Formats: sequence, C-alpha cells, structure tokens
Amino acid sequence: MPNILSIATSALAAAQAGLATTGHNIANQKTPGYSRQLVIQTSLGGQNLGGGYIGNGTTVETVQRVYNEFISKQVVAAQGSASQLQSYATQIGKINNMIADSATGLTPVIQDFFKGIQDLVSNPGSSPSRQAMLSGAESLAARFQTMDGQLRAIREGVNTEISASVTNINGYAEQISQLNIAISKAQANGQPPNDLLDQRDYLVGELAKEAKVTVNKQSSGYSVYIGNGQPLVVGNSVYKLTTVASSTDLGRLQVGYISKGTTVTLPEESITGGKLGGLIEFRNKSLDPIQNSLGRIALGMAETFNAQHRLGQDQNGNLGGDFFNSAQPAVNADYNNTGTAVVGATISNVSALTTSDYRVSYDGSNYSVTRISDNASMYSGATFPTATIDGVDLTMTSGPMAAGDHYIVRPTVNGAADFNVLIKDLSSIAAATPIVTGATTTNTGTGAISAGSINAAFTAATVSTPVTLTYNSAGGTLTGFPATMPVTVTTNGVPTTYAAGAAVPYTAGSTISFGGAEIKLTGAPADGDTFKISANVNGQGDSRNMLALGELQTKNTLQGGTANYNTAYSQLVSLVGNKTRELQVNSAAEGGLLQQLKTAQQSESGVNLDEEAANLIQYQQAYQAAAKVMQAVSDMFDILASLGR
Repeated sequence: MPNILSIATSALAAAQAGLATTGHNIANQKTPGYSRQLVIQTSLGGQNLGGGYIGNGTTVETVQRVYNEFISKQVVAAQGSASQLQSYATQIGKINNMIADSATGLTPVIQDFFKGIQDLVSNPGSSPSRQAMLSGAESLAARFQTMDGQLRAIREGVNTEISASVTNINGYAEQISQLNIAISKAQANGQPPNDLLDQRDYLVGELAKEAKVTVNKQSSGYSVYIGNGQPLVVGNSVYKLTTVASSTDLGRLQVGYISKGTTVTLPEESITGGKLGGLIEFRNKSLDPIQNSLGRIALGMAETFNAQHRLGQDQNGNLGGDFFNSAQPAVNADYNNTGTAVVGATISNVSALTTSDYRVSYDGSNYSVTRISDNASMYSGATFPTATIDGVDLTMTSGPMAAGDHYIVRPTVNGAADFNVLIKDLSSIAAATPIVTGATTTNTGTGAISAGSINAAFTAATVSTPVTLTYNSAGGTLTGFPATMPVTVTTNGVPTTYAAGAAVPYTAGSTISFGGAEIKLTGAPADGDTFKISANVNGQGDSRNMLALGELQTKNTLQGGTANYNTAYSQLVSLVGNKTRELQVNSAAEGGLLQQLKTAQQSESGVNLDEEAANLIQYQQAYQAAAKVMQAVSDMFDILASLGR
C-alpha cells in the first residue's frame, strides 16, 4: 500500500518549494534583469492495488525561469540601435545649441563687422570709425576662435567617452566570461542556475548599450561578438579592447583590439551600435564636416577679404596688405610611414573647397588621392598629383614615398582656429583706391570715365607717370596707354587684348585694363577729348576700396559662387538643425520600440505582485492541507497503537 506519510511529505516539500520560489520572486521584483521563476512539479506515479492505481505523491522536477529568448534578442538589438541614436543625438545637440544661438553664433558678429565697414565708407578719414571697424574684425575673429574651441572641446569629450565605453565593454566581457564558468559548473547537476542565467543576460543587455551585440549559445556558454562581428567573449576566453591614438592624428582616439599581445586598430566602420558606435559615427559624419565647414567659411572670408583689401591704399599711401590671417591646410603623415617624403598643401581656389578631408597614398606603383567624405577617387597615377583637387594644390618637396605610405590632408580644419586680425594700425586699413581718374574740363564730348579700380597685377609703376588717354574720332580709337603695357578690353564679358603701343578701339561701356589698372569709359567723346589716370596721392577721404569690401557681405564668393558669408553659415546652421531633428525623431522612435519590447518582455518574464500574492495564498493552503494529511496519518498511527495494547 502506498506510504501515505511519504505522499504527505512530498506535498509538504512541494508547497515549501512553491512558497520559497514565490518569496524569491517577490524579493526580486525590482531587481534589474530578473525573470520570474516557477516551480515545475511532476507526479511520482501510482501503484496498482487491484482496484486501481493509487498515487505516490509529487516531486519538484525543477525551478524554471520564465524567459523568452526571441523577445530577449529583439530587446538586445533594439537597445544597441536606441543607444547609438541617443548618443549621436546628444552630441550633435550640443553643436546645434551653439551655432543656432543668436548670442553665440556667427551671424550677429558678421553683421556687426560689416556695419562697421559701412560706417567707415561714410567716414574714411575718421579714426573712431576705423577703430570701430577694427574692433568689429577682432570680435569676428574671437567668435570664430571661440566656436572652433567649443568644437575641439566636444572632440575631447568624445575621446573621453570612447575611453569610458571601452572600459565598460571590457568589464562586461570579463563578467560574462566569469558567469560562463560559474553557469557551466552549476549546470553539472542537471539543473539550471536561474539567477546566474539572468545575470548573464542582463550583462548582455548592458553591453548592448555600449555596442552592437551578437550572441551565440555554445556548450561552453555564451560567445559574444560586438560591432560587425568582432569576438569579445568565446566561452571562458576574453578578447579585450583598448584605445589607441590615430596614426595620423594623435589627438583622435580609435578603438584597438588586443589579440595575442598585439593591438590592432579596428576600422571605424566595423564599430556599430550602442554608445560607442554613436560616438564614432557622430565624429566621422557630423563633427569633422561641421568643424571643416566652419573653417571653410573662415578661410573663404579671409581669402576674399584679403584679396580685395590688397587692392586698396592705406593712409600711408601704401597698397593694402592681408587683413586677416588665412590658415594653411593641415597635412598629417601616418607615423607608420617608412618613406622620407614631405607632403604639403596650399589653397589655390577657396571657392572650390569642400568640407572633406583627403587621403594621399602610394602603393609602390601608383599615387592616389581619395576624398574621405564619400570615398571618391580624386586622382590615381604613377606620378605625384599636380592638378588642383577641390581647390587644393598638393606638393611633395622631398621624397620618396614608400609603398604603403599615406597622408591625411585637412584643408579647412584650422580655418576658424587660425582666423585672426593682422592689421593693428588704424592707418594700415586700405580704404582708398591707389588710382584716381578724371576727364579734362575742356572736353567737348559726352564721354565719362569711371572712378577706376585695380586688380592683382597692379604695381605703383603702372601710374608712376600719369596716363593721359586721347580719343581719335577718325579711327574711333584711344591712344596714350603706357608704351610697355598691353591693353585688354572686355566687352559683354569677352576680353580682347591689344599689343603694347597699339591704338585701342573705343566701345562705350567696355572695361579697359592695363598694368592692373581698370577703367570704364561711357558716352560719346569728341575728337581730341582726353582722360587722365594717375596715382592717388591723397586718399584720406577716399572710400572706394572700403565700399568694395562692404559689397563682399552679399557677394557669392563661396561654394562655387553659390553662397556669401551669411548664407554659407545659414546653410551650416540649417544642416546641423535638420540632422539634430532627424536624430531626435529617430531616437524617440527607436526608444519607443525598445520600450514596447521591454514591456512585452516584462509582461511575460516580469514579476507581478498581485499574481505572486495569489500564488502565495495557494501554496500556503497547499502547505496547510499537506500538514493536515500528516496530522491524519499521525492520528491513524495513534489509533493503531492503541488497538495493539
């Protein structure tokens, strides 16, 4: 006959296990990563006593955690994507707040600077006006430098966060490896160590916040891969990451992979997902081009303003010099290069500049230039490139380059940092134009001569002797140009050059250029009418060059002649603002998806206190009932014992 006492004992033990498991669930209701547990009971079967099978009680087969592997994988994947977008959005939000702020952005100081220029146009000889214009220039330079400094501070912050993320990844990898060992030992008795399994899955989720995670289950435990498949944990083995300085920029941290005592720098495109992937993507796709774009505006302003300022005359009678400092491209050699080449770069066309950096390489046979932003090949050939590439001229002043050598050329990265005012003396501001013109008062025709201007070919020798042009009505020509200088006449945009000493046909409205001096004659001059071009010996009240400088504010001199200073900056503000909004929207959407998946996961694996309270009552009643059975058995033994007396 079945042992009633053992049946009651098994029931009591099962109820105790249920109570303990329920209490464990309640205690860990707020524990991150905890999955609720269930007691799985099975019947001990029955014994045939002739009249049927009489049961032998129950046994606790296992304590099972409620865990949905499919949903958990979805949560890990969504966590990696959400963390990447959030990291990217947080970083670019800092830049957006800086450049879009009317108090800290560039637009107000550009407007103030040109306001000072307009005031100087009206008062070219006024020292206060000159000082105001110079102060506006200093404020503009300070704003460029401040904004660039903030971008460099953000870059340093990215380095710090990359280091912290790598440290976290290594810590999680070590813990997952240790849990693999502990779980393997604990499973030797055939039962799952639920709490250890939860801890390992929780660490995988935390790791996904740092980088994209892929997990393969193996007999030795979890094998964990990050990014695009770099092994991090394989069974009990841990492959650690580290940070290394870029071989072409010591101030730029990259991620290295330690294998057999050797550190290999990982390609940045292989690191995806999580905070680390977001930081690297932000730096490559936003921070670098934004800093380059700001530098391009500064370079464009310096070069175009300087070019016009050099065409003016200061209060000392000298031709104007450079007003702003114009930064030179940065050329960084890879410290692994074995050749002795010195590669340089100069800007020859500021309007053609892009916001990209360039890689110059040599494979032993061919040189190549690659635009990094879109990986476009800009040059490939057996000789070092001599053609202008996106407004930049490359040079190799010594050599040779060895096979495998490469250099990174950054044309505009220092444009804003090195933007400063070179003019310190008020009298050195070139507001005037070095030539003056005039028509002879005795002229009888209606011919008129423009105020005159100069171009980069002008020297003082052009008008060291006053030039008097005479109109000859018989041939419709002008004579009197310097005997050693050819003359170029531009009509409707078409230039025609006449040899030195030759008579020049007159066409009303055409631009006439010789020796760098440019004039325009209009109207109908009479035979013998004369026009004079000479050196400006009293430029105190002359503001013609300052007027030309003021016109640069609205002149499309940047980005291939499609943008002026303000519109170029407005485009940068718009670009950053749109990207920030895009990332905020995508981050919110991915965050919402992650939350939905976590909710679905918790609805299945999470602890519900109401449910556990009901289970607690159920197991309590089962325990009490089992105790009653044992009491009944005890009473039966007492009766049998009394009958035996």
